Amino acid sequence: MAHVVLAGGGSAGHTSPLIATAQALVELDPQGTVSAVGTERGLETTVVPAAGLELDLVPPVPLPRRPTPDLLRVPHRLAGAVGRAATVLRQRRADVVVGFGGYVAMPVYLAARRLRTPIVIHEQNAVPGLANRVASRFTRDVFTSFPGTPLAGARYLGLPVRRQISRLDRAAARAGARAAFDLPADGPVLLVSGGSQGARSINTALAGARERLLAAGVSVLHVLGRANMTPDIQPADHPGGARYRPVAYVEAMEQAYAAADLMVGRSGAGTVVETAMVGLPGVFVPLPHGNGEQERNADPLVAAGGAVVVPDAELSPDRLAEVATALLTDPGRLSAMSAAGRDLVPADAAERLAEHVLAAAGSAGGR
Repeated sequence: MAHVVLAGGGSAGHTSPLIATAQALVELDPQGTVSAVGTERGLETTVVPAAGLELDLVPPVPLPRRPTPDLLRVPHRLAGAVGRAATVLRQRRADVVVGFGGYVAMPVYLAARRLRTPIVIHEQNAVPGLANRVASRFTRDVFTSFPGTPLAGARYLGLPVRRQISRLDRAAARAGARAAFDLPADGPVLLVSGGSQGARSINTALAGARERLLAAGVSVLHVLGRANMTPDIQPADHPGGARYRPVAYVEAMEQAYAAADLMVGRSGAGTVVETAMVGLPGVFVPLPHGNGEQERNADPLVAAGGAVVVPDAELSPDRLAEVATALLTDPGRLSAMSAAGRDLVPADAAERLAEHVLAAAGSAGGR
Protein backbone atom coordinates (compact mmCIF):
# COMPACT_ATOMS: atom_id res chain seq x y z
CA MET A 1 0.00 0.00 0.00
CA ALA A 2 1.55 3.28 -1.13
CA HIS A 3 0.82 6.86 -0.15
CA VAL A 4 1.22 8.86 -3.37
CA VAL A 5 1.15 12.66 -3.65
CA LEU A 6 0.78 14.15 -7.13
CA ALA A 7 1.77 17.75 -7.81
CA GLY A 8 0.68 19.79 -10.80
CA GLY A 9 -1.76 22.47 -11.75
CA GLY A 10 -2.54 25.77 -13.37
CA SER A 11 -4.16 24.48 -16.54
CA ALA A 12 -5.63 21.32 -18.03
CA GLY A 13 -2.21 20.57 -19.52
CA HIS A 14 -1.03 19.66 -16.02
CA THR A 15 -4.25 18.54 -14.32
CA SER A 16 -5.43 16.11 -17.00
CA PRO A 17 -2.36 13.81 -16.89
CA LEU A 18 -2.37 14.10 -13.09
CA ILE A 19 -5.96 12.84 -12.91
CA ALA A 20 -5.27 10.11 -15.47
CA THR A 21 -2.31 8.86 -13.43
CA ALA A 22 -4.37 8.98 -10.24
CA GLN A 23 -7.03 6.80 -11.87
CA ALA A 24 -4.41 4.26 -12.89
CA LEU A 25 -2.84 4.25 -9.42
CA VAL A 26 -6.19 3.54 -7.77
CA GLU A 27 -6.75 0.61 -10.13
CA LEU A 28 -3.27 -0.84 -9.53
CA ASP A 29 -3.10 -0.20 -5.79
CA PRO A 30 -6.68 0.01 -4.44
CA GLN A 31 -5.51 -0.12 -0.82
CA GLY A 32 -3.17 2.83 -1.26
CA THR A 33 -3.92 6.54 -0.96
CA VAL A 34 -3.63 9.16 -3.68
CA SER A 35 -3.88 12.91 -3.15
CA ALA A 36 -2.89 16.02 -5.08
CA VAL A 37 -1.19 19.34 -4.37
CA GLY A 38 -2.08 22.51 -6.23
CA THR A 39 -2.49 26.25 -5.74
CA GLU A 40 -5.62 28.31 -5.25
CA ARG A 41 -5.08 30.02 -8.64
CA GLY A 42 -5.33 26.97 -10.87
CA LEU A 43 -7.94 24.84 -12.57
CA GLU A 44 -7.07 22.09 -10.07
CA THR A 45 -9.31 23.68 -7.42
CA THR A 46 -12.34 22.47 -9.37
CA VAL A 47 -11.30 19.52 -11.56
CA VAL A 48 -9.22 17.63 -8.99
CA PRO A 49 -11.98 17.42 -6.33
CA ALA A 50 -14.47 16.65 -9.12
CA ALA A 51 -12.31 13.63 -9.98
CA GLY A 52 -12.63 12.37 -6.41
CA LEU A 53 -9.14 13.36 -5.24
CA GLU A 54 -8.29 15.19 -2.04
CA LEU A 55 -6.43 18.43 -2.76
CA ASP A 56 -3.93 20.28 -0.57
CA LEU A 57 -2.95 23.85 -1.46
CA VAL A 58 0.42 25.57 -1.29
CA PRO A 59 1.17 29.21 -2.17
CA PRO A 60 1.96 29.79 -5.87
CA VAL A 61 5.48 30.98 -6.65
CA PRO A 62 5.52 32.27 -10.24
CA LEU A 63 8.97 33.09 -11.59
CA PRO A 64 9.02 36.37 -13.58
CA ARG A 65 10.26 35.90 -17.15
CA ARG A 66 12.08 39.28 -17.01
CA PRO A 67 13.96 41.03 -14.19
CA THR A 68 11.37 42.88 -12.09
CA PRO A 69 11.02 43.81 -8.41
CA ASP A 70 8.96 40.62 -8.03
CA LEU A 71 12.10 38.59 -8.74
CA LEU A 72 13.58 39.79 -5.42
CA ARG A 73 10.60 38.35 -3.56
CA VAL A 74 10.90 34.87 -5.07
CA PRO A 75 13.35 33.36 -2.51
CA HIS A 76 11.15 34.33 0.45
CA ARG A 77 7.97 33.14 -1.27
CA LEU A 78 9.62 29.91 -2.36
CA ALA A 79 10.87 29.19 1.17
CA GLY A 80 7.34 29.60 2.54
CA ALA A 81 5.86 27.38 -0.15
CA VAL A 82 8.50 24.68 0.41
CA GLY A 83 7.73 24.70 4.12
CA ARG A 84 4.02 24.31 3.44
CA ALA A 85 4.68 21.54 0.92
CA ALA A 86 6.86 19.68 3.44
CA THR A 87 4.01 19.83 5.95
CA VAL A 88 1.63 18.37 3.39
CA LEU A 89 4.02 15.52 2.54
CA ARG A 90 4.44 14.67 6.23
CA GLN A 91 0.70 14.77 6.87
CA ARG A 92 0.01 12.60 3.83
CA ARG A 93 2.84 10.24 4.84
CA ALA A 94 4.04 10.43 1.25
CA ASP A 95 6.03 7.43 0.00
CA VAL A 96 6.58 9.09 -3.37
CA VAL A 97 5.92 12.43 -5.08
CA VAL A 98 4.85 12.58 -8.73
CA GLY A 99 5.32 15.96 -10.39
CA PHE A 100 3.75 17.23 -13.60
CA GLY A 101 5.13 20.77 -13.60
CA GLY A 102 3.47 24.14 -13.11
CA TYR A 103 3.88 26.69 -10.30
CA VAL A 104 3.13 24.13 -7.60
CA ALA A 105 5.74 21.58 -8.68
CA MET A 106 8.92 23.39 -7.67
CA PRO A 107 8.14 23.77 -3.94
CA VAL A 108 6.87 20.18 -3.77
CA TYR A 109 10.01 18.86 -5.48
CA LEU A 110 12.24 20.82 -3.09
CA ALA A 111 10.23 19.65 -0.07
CA ALA A 112 10.46 16.05 -1.23
CA ARG A 113 14.20 16.35 -1.66
CA ARG A 114 14.51 17.79 1.85
CA LEU A 115 12.49 14.88 3.26
CA ARG A 116 14.30 12.32 1.07
CA THR A 117 11.01 11.26 -0.49
CA PRO A 118 11.39 9.61 -3.92
CA ILE A 119 10.44 11.83 -6.86
CA VAL A 120 8.94 10.78 -10.21
CA ILE A 121 8.72 13.45 -12.93
CA HIS A 122 6.48 13.53 -15.96
CA GLU A 123 7.09 16.28 -18.53
CA GLN A 124 4.13 16.86 -20.84
CA ASN A 125 5.70 19.19 -23.39
CA ALA A 126 8.40 18.66 -26.00
CA VAL A 127 10.25 21.61 -24.42
CA PRO A 128 10.48 21.09 -20.64
CA GLY A 129 9.51 23.67 -18.05
CA LEU A 130 11.79 25.11 -15.38
CA ALA A 131 10.52 23.05 -12.42
CA ASN A 132 11.02 19.76 -14.23
CA ARG A 133 14.43 20.80 -15.54
CA VAL A 134 15.60 21.54 -12.01
CA ALA A 135 14.06 18.47 -10.38
CA SER A 136 15.39 16.10 -13.05
CA ARG A 137 18.72 16.46 -11.23
CA PHE A 138 17.19 14.91 -8.10
CA THR A 139 15.85 11.67 -9.55
CA ARG A 140 16.39 8.97 -12.14
CA ASP A 141 12.65 8.58 -12.70
CA VAL A 142 12.01 11.13 -15.45
CA PHE A 143 9.44 10.42 -18.17
CA THR A 144 8.23 12.38 -21.19
CA SER A 145 5.23 12.63 -23.49
CA PHE A 146 7.33 13.07 -26.62
CA PRO A 147 10.51 11.38 -27.82
CA GLY A 148 13.58 13.61 -27.82
CA THR A 149 12.49 15.95 -25.01
CA PRO A 150 15.76 17.47 -23.71
CA LEU A 151 15.81 16.27 -20.10
CA ALA A 152 18.84 14.36 -18.87
CA GLY A 153 18.10 10.68 -18.36
CA ALA A 154 14.49 11.02 -19.51
CA ARG A 155 12.59 8.05 -20.90
CA TYR A 156 9.84 8.39 -23.50
CA LEU A 157 6.58 7.04 -22.10
CA GLY A 158 3.74 9.00 -23.69
CA LEU A 159 1.17 11.25 -22.06
CA PRO A 160 -1.12 9.85 -19.35
CA VAL A 161 -4.67 10.23 -20.62
CA ARG A 162 -7.92 9.63 -18.76
CA ARG A 163 -9.44 6.25 -19.58
CA GLN A 164 -12.63 7.97 -20.81
CA ILE A 165 -10.47 9.30 -23.65
CA SER A 166 -7.97 6.46 -24.14
CA ARG A 167 -10.86 4.02 -24.51
CA LEU A 168 -13.14 6.31 -26.54
CA ASP A 169 -14.90 4.89 -29.60
CA ARG A 170 -15.75 8.09 -31.45
CA ALA A 171 -18.07 6.44 -33.95
CA ALA A 172 -20.10 4.69 -31.25
CA ALA A 173 -20.32 7.81 -29.08
CA ARG A 174 -21.04 10.25 -31.92
CA ALA A 175 -24.86 10.33 -31.82
CA GLY A 176 -25.09 10.75 -28.06
CA ALA A 177 -22.37 13.39 -27.99
CA ARG A 178 -24.00 15.47 -30.71
CA ALA A 179 -27.35 15.28 -28.92
CA ALA A 180 -25.69 16.39 -25.67
CA PHE A 181 -24.40 19.57 -27.34
CA ASP A 182 -27.59 20.12 -29.40
CA LEU A 183 -25.71 19.61 -32.66
CA PRO A 184 -27.19 18.10 -35.85
CA ALA A 185 -27.04 14.32 -36.06
CA ASP A 186 -25.70 14.58 -39.61
CA GLY A 187 -23.28 16.90 -41.38
CA PRO A 188 -19.75 18.04 -40.48
CA VAL A 189 -18.99 19.44 -37.02
CA LEU A 190 -15.99 21.62 -36.25
CA LEU A 191 -14.74 21.73 -32.66
CA VAL A 192 -12.96 25.00 -31.83
CA SER A 193 -11.21 25.31 -28.48
CA GLY A 194 -8.35 27.38 -27.11
CA GLY A 195 -7.89 25.12 -24.09
CA SER A 196 -9.15 25.49 -20.55
CA GLN A 197 -8.51 29.25 -20.51
CA GLY A 198 -9.53 29.99 -24.08
CA ALA A 199 -7.50 31.68 -26.82
CA ARG A 200 -8.31 35.22 -27.94
CA SER A 201 -6.88 34.93 -31.47
CA ILE A 202 -8.79 31.71 -32.16
CA ASN A 203 -12.04 33.11 -30.74
CA THR A 204 -11.64 36.29 -32.80
CA ALA A 205 -10.93 34.39 -36.01
CA LEU A 206 -13.93 32.14 -35.48
CA ALA A 207 -16.21 35.12 -34.82
CA GLY A 208 -15.32 36.40 -38.28
CA ALA A 209 -15.56 33.00 -39.95
CA ARG A 210 -18.71 31.74 -38.27
CA GLU A 211 -21.29 32.78 -40.85
CA ARG A 212 -19.20 31.46 -43.72
CA LEU A 213 -18.81 28.09 -41.98
CA LEU A 214 -22.52 27.81 -41.19
CA ALA A 215 -23.43 28.74 -44.76
CA ALA A 216 -21.15 25.92 -45.96
CA GLY A 217 -23.11 23.47 -43.81
CA VAL A 218 -20.47 23.23 -41.06
CA SER A 219 -21.79 23.20 -37.48
CA VAL A 220 -19.48 24.60 -34.81
CA LEU A 221 -18.98 23.58 -31.19
CA HIS A 222 -17.07 26.53 -29.73
CA VAL A 223 -15.32 26.22 -26.35
CA LEU A 224 -14.46 29.82 -25.50
CA GLY A 225 -12.99 29.58 -21.97
CA ARG A 226 -14.97 30.74 -18.94
CA ALA A 227 -13.56 34.28 -18.92
CA ASN A 228 -14.55 34.77 -22.57
CA MET A 229 -18.16 33.60 -22.30
CA THR A 230 -19.96 36.95 -22.33
CA PRO A 231 -23.75 37.47 -22.53
CA ASP A 232 -23.58 38.63 -26.15
CA ILE A 233 -22.31 35.22 -27.30
CA GLN A 234 -25.39 33.18 -28.12
CA PRO A 235 -26.25 29.98 -30.02
CA ALA A 236 -27.25 30.38 -33.66
CA ASP A 237 -29.10 28.23 -36.20
CA HIS A 238 -28.52 28.62 -39.93
CA PRO A 239 -31.50 28.13 -42.30
CA GLY A 240 -29.52 25.37 -44.01
CA GLY A 241 -29.46 23.31 -40.81
CA ALA A 242 -25.97 23.98 -39.43
CA ARG A 243 -25.73 25.18 -35.83
CA TYR A 244 -23.33 27.28 -33.75
CA ARG A 245 -23.14 26.17 -30.13
CA PRO A 246 -20.89 28.18 -27.78
CA VAL A 247 -19.92 26.82 -24.35
CA ALA A 248 -17.61 28.20 -21.67
CA TYR A 249 -15.87 24.96 -20.77
CA VAL A 250 -16.26 21.24 -21.40
CA GLU A 251 -15.64 18.99 -18.42
CA ALA A 252 -15.81 15.77 -20.45
CA MET A 253 -13.72 16.53 -23.54
CA GLU A 254 -14.29 12.99 -24.81
CA GLN A 255 -17.84 14.07 -25.65
CA ALA A 256 -16.58 17.04 -27.65
CA TYR A 257 -14.09 14.82 -29.49
CA ALA A 258 -16.82 12.30 -30.30
CA ALA A 259 -19.15 15.00 -31.64
CA ALA A 260 -16.57 16.52 -33.98
CA ASP A 261 -15.02 15.67 -37.35
CA LEU A 262 -12.17 18.22 -37.07
CA MET A 263 -10.69 20.36 -34.31
CA VAL A 264 -9.11 23.81 -34.39
CA GLY A 265 -7.12 24.61 -31.26
CA ARG A 266 -3.83 25.30 -29.53
CA SER A 267 -1.21 22.57 -29.56
CA GLY A 268 -0.78 21.98 -25.86
CA ALA A 269 0.52 18.50 -25.16
CA GLY A 270 -2.86 17.27 -23.95
CA THR A 271 -4.71 18.44 -27.05
CA VAL A 272 -2.11 16.99 -29.43
CA VAL A 273 -1.97 13.59 -27.77
CA GLU A 274 -5.68 13.24 -27.01
CA THR A 275 -6.83 14.15 -30.52
CA ALA A 276 -4.24 11.81 -32.02
CA MET A 277 -5.29 8.99 -29.69
CA VAL A 278 -8.99 9.24 -30.55
CA GLY A 279 -8.31 9.83 -34.25
CA LEU A 280 -9.66 13.38 -34.47
CA PRO A 281 -7.84 15.39 -37.18
CA GLY A 282 -6.56 18.75 -36.02
CA VAL A 283 -5.69 22.23 -37.20
CA PHE A 284 -3.22 23.50 -34.60
CA VAL A 285 -2.50 27.14 -33.90
CA PRO A 286 0.52 27.07 -31.55
CA LEU A 287 0.64 29.65 -28.78
CA PRO A 288 3.23 32.19 -29.97
CA HIS A 289 4.64 32.75 -26.47
CA GLY A 290 6.58 30.77 -23.88
CA ASN A 291 9.42 28.44 -24.84
CA GLY A 292 8.04 27.46 -28.24
CA GLU A 293 6.89 24.16 -26.78
CA GLN A 294 3.50 24.20 -28.51
CA GLU A 295 5.01 24.24 -31.99
CA ARG A 296 7.36 21.43 -31.00
CA ASN A 297 4.48 19.45 -29.48
CA ALA A 298 2.69 19.43 -32.82
CA ASP A 299 5.71 18.41 -34.92
CA PRO A 300 5.38 14.59 -34.68
CA LEU A 301 1.66 14.57 -35.50
CA VAL A 302 2.06 17.02 -38.37
CA ALA A 303 4.96 14.98 -39.78
CA ALA A 304 2.82 11.83 -39.61
CA GLY A 305 -0.01 13.55 -41.51
CA GLY A 306 -2.48 13.65 -38.62
CA ALA A 307 -2.70 17.43 -38.32
CA VAL A 308 -1.82 20.73 -39.97
CA VAL A 309 -0.42 23.91 -38.40
CA VAL A 310 -1.49 27.50 -38.98
CA PRO A 311 0.80 30.05 -37.25
CA ASP A 312 -1.04 32.35 -34.87
CA ALA A 313 -0.01 35.42 -36.86
CA GLU A 314 -1.63 33.95 -39.98
CA LEU A 315 -4.94 32.97 -38.36
CA SER A 316 -7.51 35.25 -39.97
CA PRO A 317 -11.25 34.53 -40.35
CA ASP A 318 -10.69 33.79 -44.04
CA ARG A 319 -7.80 31.40 -43.32
CA LEU A 320 -9.75 29.54 -40.64
CA ALA A 321 -12.82 29.14 -42.84
CA GLU A 322 -10.72 28.14 -45.84
CA VAL A 323 -8.67 25.46 -44.08
CA ALA A 324 -11.57 24.00 -42.10
CA THR A 325 -13.94 23.86 -45.06
CA ALA A 326 -11.33 22.27 -47.33
CA LEU A 327 -10.65 19.49 -44.84
CA LEU A 328 -14.27 18.88 -43.87
CA THR A 329 -15.26 18.45 -47.53
CA ASP A 330 -12.50 15.89 -48.13
CA PRO A 331 -13.57 12.66 -46.34
CA GLY A 332 -10.62 10.72 -47.75
CA ARG A 333 -8.08 13.10 -46.25
CA LEU A 334 -9.91 13.22 -42.92
CA SER A 335 -9.87 9.44 -42.76
CA ALA A 336 -6.14 9.30 -43.51
CA MET A 337 -5.42 11.97 -40.89
CA SER A 338 -7.47 10.07 -38.33
CA ALA A 339 -5.55 6.83 -38.93
CA ALA A 340 -2.18 8.62 -38.81
CA GLY A 341 -2.95 10.02 -35.37
CA ARG A 342 -4.20 6.79 -33.85
CA ASP A 343 -1.07 4.92 -34.91
CA LEU A 344 1.27 7.53 -33.41
CA VAL A 345 0.74 7.70 -29.63
CA PRO A 346 0.68 5.01 -26.91
CA ALA A 347 -2.66 4.61 -25.12
CA ASP A 348 -1.30 3.00 -21.95
CA ALA A 349 0.99 5.76 -20.63
CA ALA A 350 -1.09 6.29 -17.48
CA GLU A 351 -0.86 2.65 -16.48
CA ARG A 352 2.86 2.47 -17.23
CA LEU A 353 3.60 5.66 -15.30
CA ALA A 354 1.59 4.34 -12.34
CA GLU A 355 3.70 1.17 -12.36
CA HIS A 356 6.89 3.25 -12.22
CA VAL A 357 5.45 5.34 -9.38
CA LEU A 358 4.60 2.28 -7.29
CA ALA A 359 8.04 0.83 -7.95
CA ALA A 360 9.65 4.09 -6.80
CA ALA A 361 7.55 3.95 -3.65
CA GLY A 362 8.78 0.44 -2.99
CA SER A 363 5.20 -0.81 -3.04
CA ALA A 364 4.93 -3.07 -6.08
CA GLY A 365 3.65 -5.75 -3.74
CA GLY A 366 2.36 -3.51 -0.96
CA ARG A 367 4.05 -2.21 2.16
